[in-house]
Amino acid sequence: MLSRADNERLTRVGPGTPMGELMRRYWIPAAFSHQIAKPDSPPIRVRLLCENLVLFRDTQGRVGLIDERCPHRTASLFFGRNEECGLRCVYHGLKFDVEGNCVDVPCVPQVGEGAVGRIKTQLKTRAYPCIERGDVVWTYMGPPELKPEFPDLEWTQIPPAQRFATRHIQECNWLRGVEGGFDATHLTFLHFGDAEHSRRIVATMYEVIPTDFGFIVGTGRDLDNGTILWNANVLLMPFHKIISSVPHAAHVWAPIDDENTMLYSIDFEPDRPFTEEEPKRSKEWRGIHTENHAGTDHAIRNKANDYLIDRALQASGKSYTGMKGLGTQDCAIQESMGPIADRSSEHLLASDAAIVKIRRLLLQMLKDHAAGKKLPGLDPKSFRVRSTRYEAPKDVPFIETMKDRIRVATPEPAQ
Repeated sequence: MLSRADNERLTRVGPGTPMGELMRRYWIPAAFSHQIAKPDSPPIRVRLLCENLVLFRDTQGRVGLIDERCPHRTASLFFGRNEECGLRCVYHGLKFDVEGNCVDVPCVPQVGEGAVGRIKTQLKTRAYPCIERGDVVWTYMGPPELKPEFPDLEWTQIPPAQRFATRHIQECNWLRGVEGGFDATHLTFLHFGDAEHSRRIVATMYEVIPTDFGFIVGTGRDLDNGTILWNANVLLMPFHKIISSVPHAAHVWAPIDDENTMLYSIDFEPDRPFTEEEPKRSKEWRGIHTENHAGTDHAIRNKANDYLIDRALQASGKSYTGMKGLGTQDCAIQESMGPIADRSSEHLLASDAAIVKIRRLLLQMLKDHAAGKKLPGLDPKSFRVRSTRYEAPKDVPFIETMKDRIRVATPEPAQ
């Protein structure tokens, strides 16, 4: 089990919390680029790491992410007018640029130019730098002097025709999603009927290897022929998983706050465009992606309607859960544990060995960050990795067989 104190350290992500400050050292996805597609298009609300923000694209096409509250009277800038290279508060007309500078104060014509300049300085609002990679807007919320380069994340460096991406709100803490993503044993049960045949063999070997990008989780299934079927799944700090699937896939568990997560799910083909048939399973919502209500980030199959569970299908033996799609099945079970799971009440089994090791590793990273030590994943080149699956002799340690299998040469960014 995990103590209540350690559970708090790992799950809380607001400003000033250990995990929140650690996550602010990395680039975080804020939205899809198409959500603010055109200059001067309507702004959108963004909530990240317990902070309420507003994202907009200005007249020149620059992207800004600023505090939702106008620093004058704290009115919401979501209702603002996006015009002439700034977001103008509709309450009193103050305008802010993408860097959070107050550039116009039309509500005080009675004061002199010098006083206006001082007011503008006082009203500078919180703003976070943004860049666009892989048709996603990313932001950095940490100390400006420590801002890293954007990592060589493979799925962000390929053309759109080689990628299928969705997102939805998962009603639980980010750590619950990550733990679910690296819990290999559940594939045999929760996803029975949807996962491929090899997953029906219950995993019995678990390795977690720290790396320069985060860690590798190795899960071994004994094939009873002298070999082990290994899945080597990578976690790229702090919340990226590259999935050893066909086609390749990825998850990003971006914390909205302590109790909600924006889960980005991506299928990608590194070397060529998808064929017409390849994304069919995903677009029918049978894979890792969830079907959302139109124009929203809310899944159609959700906690409020019991994920539209079909008990007849469950009883038929064709599906272990009676729920449609891997993504829905994962969310249903993870959300059922509550917004923040009480890990002090767990009774862990041998099959949870990887989960235990992941928690210990994350706690150590928090200690290292507090001590000012170097963090994994801040060198862009360290992200040039890919999860994989393979067979290897039973008597050869996992750490030896996986070394040359996960590193890849990342393609040049798409033009």
